[in-house]
Amino acid sequence: MTEQTKTKKPRKARTPQGLEGGSRDANRQAVVILEVLAGERSPVDAARAMGVGPPRYYQLETRALRGLVQALKPRPKGKRPSPERRIAELERALEATRRECLRQQTLVRATQRSLGIKAPSGVGEKRPPKDRTGKKRRRPAVRALRAAKILSDASEKEDESLQKRGSAGCGSSAFETPSDGACTTPSGAVG
Repeated sequence: MTEQTKTKKPRKARTPQGLEGGSRDANRQAVVILEVLAGERSPVDAARAMGVGPPRYYQLETRALRGLVQALKPRPKGKRPSPERRIAELERALEATRRECLRQQTLVRATQRSLGIKAPSGVGEKRPPKDRTGKKRRRPAVRALRAAKILSDASEKEDESLQKRGSAGCGSSAFETPSDGACTTPSGAVG
């Protein structure tokens, strides 16, 4: 055997994996709680060391034990989906659905054209412009304008007929002109 002296390097004390990175206060509280659980301190001493009252100490201890139990639950094996990956999947699915919707709309329009069916009104039309406040401008109702025109025409015709009656010599709107042209009063007497 050859003489090779191997010098062993002194090992550093290992820290359990994952215990680094807590805040200073969180680490100090964890040490105090572990000392109480190990029986080195009493809960009252631990509360004084942490600068809290005994009820608050017990709350912190319970929270720490819940975290311990939660961390020891079995985890599902394999890759776990990250939220970013799930969002990307949903965005891809949404885009595919939008493309499919546009494709179906195009097919419907082509079928309507080939069958000679007129597209329903409102489809493909421009939306009414908006005013300065961002609200949709109210378009006048065509039916309302027609009704207003009919009523105004009727009132003009009535005014014209009343003027003709007045020029026939009846003199008042209380008189009606019968078909023979004689003026009568509402009671029926000829004037």
